[in-house]
Amino acid sequence: MTGMFGRLREIWHRKATVAVEGAEVRRPAKRRPEKRTHNLFEAAAAYVSACAEDDQEQIDEAAAWVSPEALSFGVNELACRAVIALARERDESPRTVARTLLGLPAA
Repeated sequence: MTGMFGRLREIWHRKATVAVEGAEVRRPAKRRPEKRTHNLFEAAAAYVSACAEDDQEQIDEAAAWVSPEALSFGVNELACRAVIALARERDESPRTVARTLLGLPAA
Protein backbone atom coordinates (compact mmCIF):
# COMPACT_ATOMS: atom_id res chain seq x y z
CA MET A 1 0.00 0.00 0.00
CA THR A 2 2.87 2.37 0.73
CA GLY A 3 3.84 2.12 -2.93
CA MET A 4 0.39 3.22 -4.04
CA PHE A 5 0.36 6.25 -1.71
CA GLY A 6 3.90 7.12 -2.71
CA ARG A 7 2.86 7.06 -6.37
CA LEU A 8 -0.20 9.23 -5.67
CA ARG A 9 1.96 11.69 -3.76
CA GLU A 10 4.41 11.80 -6.68
CA ILE A 11 1.64 12.43 -9.20
CA TRP A 12 0.17 15.17 -7.00
CA HIS A 13 3.57 16.77 -6.57
CA ARG A 14 4.19 16.74 -10.32
CA LYS A 15 0.81 18.32 -11.07
CA ALA A 16 1.31 21.00 -8.43
CA THR A 17 4.79 21.93 -9.67
CA VAL A 18 4.61 21.59 -13.43
CA ALA A 19 7.44 23.46 -15.11
CA VAL A 20 6.29 25.96 -17.70
CA GLU A 21 8.81 25.86 -20.54
CA GLY A 22 11.43 24.68 -18.06
CA ALA A 23 11.64 28.03 -16.23
CA GLU A 24 8.71 28.73 -13.92
CA VAL A 25 7.11 26.56 -11.33
CA ARG A 26 3.33 26.64 -11.12
CA ARG A 27 2.01 26.65 -7.61
CA PRO A 28 -1.51 25.99 -6.43
CA ALA A 29 -3.68 29.09 -6.59
CA LYS A 30 -4.03 31.03 -3.37
CA ARG A 31 -7.44 30.90 -1.79
CA ARG A 32 -9.20 34.19 -1.34
CA PRO A 33 -10.19 34.87 2.22
CA GLU A 34 -13.89 34.24 2.54
CA LYS A 35 -16.03 37.17 3.53
CA ARG A 36 -17.10 36.79 7.14
CA THR A 37 -20.80 36.42 7.65
CA HIS A 38 -22.52 38.11 10.55
CA ASN A 39 -25.45 36.78 12.48
CA LEU A 40 -28.55 38.86 13.16
CA PHE A 41 -27.56 39.61 16.76
CA GLU A 42 -24.16 40.98 15.72
CA ALA A 43 -25.91 43.09 13.09
CA ALA A 44 -28.49 44.35 15.60
CA ALA A 45 -25.83 45.25 18.18
CA ALA A 46 -23.73 47.09 15.60
CA TYR A 47 -26.79 48.83 14.13
CA VAL A 48 -28.20 50.03 17.47
CA SER A 49 -24.84 51.18 18.81
CA ALA A 50 -24.17 53.03 15.52
CA CYS A 51 -27.60 54.69 15.79
CA ALA A 52 -26.80 55.76 19.37
CA GLU A 53 -23.52 57.27 18.14
CA ASP A 54 -25.16 58.75 15.02
CA ASP A 55 -22.60 56.97 12.79
CA GLN A 56 -24.36 56.72 9.42
CA GLU A 57 -21.53 54.80 7.76
CA GLN A 58 -21.65 52.07 10.43
CA ILE A 59 -25.46 52.06 10.34
CA ASP A 60 -25.38 51.36 6.60
CA GLU A 61 -22.72 48.68 6.99
CA ALA A 62 -24.56 46.83 9.76
CA ALA A 63 -27.85 47.05 7.87
CA ALA A 64 -26.20 45.29 4.91
CA TRP A 65 -25.07 42.30 7.00
CA VAL A 66 -28.50 40.66 7.21
CA SER A 67 -31.94 40.98 5.66
CA PRO A 68 -34.17 43.84 6.86
CA GLU A 69 -36.49 41.30 8.50
CA ALA A 70 -33.62 39.68 10.41
CA LEU A 71 -32.29 43.06 11.47
CA SER A 72 -35.73 44.06 12.72
CA PHE A 73 -36.00 40.85 14.73
CA GLY A 74 -32.53 41.37 16.20
CA VAL A 75 -33.22 44.98 17.16
CA ASN A 76 -36.49 43.93 18.80
CA GLU A 77 -34.71 41.18 20.75
CA LEU A 78 -32.01 43.63 21.85
CA ALA A 79 -34.64 46.15 23.00
CA CYS A 80 -36.48 43.50 25.02
CA ARG A 81 -33.29 42.30 26.69
CA ALA A 82 -32.19 45.87 27.46
CA VAL A 83 -35.54 46.80 29.02
CA ILE A 84 -35.57 43.63 31.12
CA ALA A 85 -32.01 44.26 32.32
CA LEU A 86 -32.79 47.88 33.24
CA ALA A 87 -36.03 46.87 34.95
CA ARG A 88 -34.16 44.37 37.14
CA GLU A 89 -31.44 46.90 37.88
CA ARG A 90 -33.98 49.58 38.86
CA ASP A 91 -36.40 47.18 40.54
CA GLU A 92 -39.20 48.48 38.31
CA SER A 93 -41.51 46.82 35.81
CA PRO A 94 -40.38 46.51 32.20
CA ARG A 95 -43.41 48.62 31.21
CA THR A 96 -42.37 51.48 33.50
CA VAL A 97 -38.78 51.36 32.23
CA ALA A 98 -39.84 51.30 28.58
CA ARG A 99 -42.18 54.27 29.02
CA THR A 100 -39.50 56.19 30.92
CA LEU A 101 -36.90 55.54 28.20
CA LEU A 102 -39.30 56.84 25.58
CA GLY A 103 -40.22 59.90 27.65
CA LEU A 104 -43.85 58.83 28.07
CA PRO A 105 -45.90 59.59 31.18
CA ALA A 106 -46.40 56.78 33.69
CA ALA A 107 -49.36 54.59 32.84
